Amino acid sequence: MNFIKKIFLKKADESVHNQFIRFGKGEYRRRAILSLWKTGSIKIKSSFEFANDLVLFAAGLGNISFNGSIWGREQIPGMQETKKGKKIVYNAINLTGSKIKEIAPMVYYFLLNADGPGIKLKIKGKLPKPGKGEDKIDEKFCQLEIDEKYYQAVKEDFFWDIPECKKASIEHTFAIKDIVMPKGETDYAKIREMAKRKGKIIRIANVDGSETRKEIEFEV
Repeated sequence: MNFIKKIFLKKADESVHNQFIRFGKGEYRRRAILSLWKTGSIKIKSSFEFANDLVLFAAGLGNISFNGSIWGREQIPGMQETKKGKKIVYNAINLTGSKIKEIAPMVYYFLLNADGPGIKLKIKGKLPKPGKGEDKIDEKFCQLEIDEKYYQAVKEDFFWDIPECKKASIEHTFAIKDIVMPKGETDYAKIREMAKRKGKIIRIANVDGSETRKEIEFEV
C-alpha cells in the first residue's frame, strides 16, 4: 500500500513518517505526482515520492530482477556498500522481489530499475535536490509499464479512489502547519528523525478530464 493511501485510510506507519522528514512548516504544492495511461499496456509515471512504493509494488508481482542503488538506514548484510556522507549507499545487482521486501525496513530510498515478465520499471539514479519549487518537480522520475493483467492490482494500490478511466493524473499539496517534537530527546539528529509533521493533504485528481478534490488531516 502506498504512503498516500495509508494516510487516507488512517494506517500511517514508519515508512509514511520517513516521507515527511525533509519537510518543514509550509505549503508544498504539486508533490507526489502520479499519472495513469491505459493504452493496451498500463503506463504509470510519478515523481520521486513514489519510488519506494513502486519498487515494493513491483516486488510483489512475481519473478522480477532489480538493479540500481539503495540508500540504507543501517547496515544491510551481504550487500556491497559505499559511504556518502552520513548515508550508506549500496549497489544492487539482480535482487529478487523477496529480497527487496526483506530489506525494506532497513532502506531510506530504493533507486532501482526492474525487469520481468510483463513489467518494466525505471527510476532515476540520483536523488532530486531538496527544496525544488513546484515548477521543477520531475513528473517522470519513476516510470512503470505493466501488462493489463496487473491493472486491478495497480489501481487498488495507487488509484483506489478514482473511477475506471483511460487517463488520470493526481497531485497533492502537503500543508504542514506544525512540527511535533519528541519529548525528552536532546540529540539533534534523533529529534530530526523522530519529529512528526502535522497538517493536511489535499489530493487533486483529474480523471478523463473531470477534476475531484479531497482533503485529510494528518500527523505522521
